Amino acid sequence: MISITDIVVRHAGREGALLPILHDVQEEFGCVDSAAETQIAAALNLSRAEVHGVVSFYHDFTSTADQQPVVQICRAEACQARGIESLMDDAKAAAGDRVKLKTVYCLGLCSAGPAARVGDTLHARLDKDRLKQVIEKA
Repeated sequence: MISITDIVVRHAGREGALLPILHDVQEEFGCVDSAAETQIAAALNLSRAEVHGVVSFYHDFTSTADQQPVVQICRAEACQARGIESLMDDAKAAAGDRVKLKTVYCLGLCSAGPAARVGDTLHARLDKDRLKQVIEKA
């Protein structure tokens, strides 16, 4: 198993290493908890408060691991204008208790919404059936 130290070493000397480190830690361990924040802060010569500020600012990072698959659904104005709200009841029914639906406010696909993301995979131009497929495959 890879360690936080291994992740930090992988990004050693890189300008702006904090975000790539946090993404790798989140992906490897399912969360960036307080112990990880402390270890990353020490390795980068930052305060834990600085690391925690970044972790708490971005919706990609969580402090506890969640075993449920997560589907992020954009509910920003552009996706609202393209009908995401009319898809939400069906999305919630498809997710049930198995999949966690998480509202986000912009996936950067404003001209191709409604949009959703599972992991690093973006899904655009969603309708009821395509969104249901995304949720069921998560």
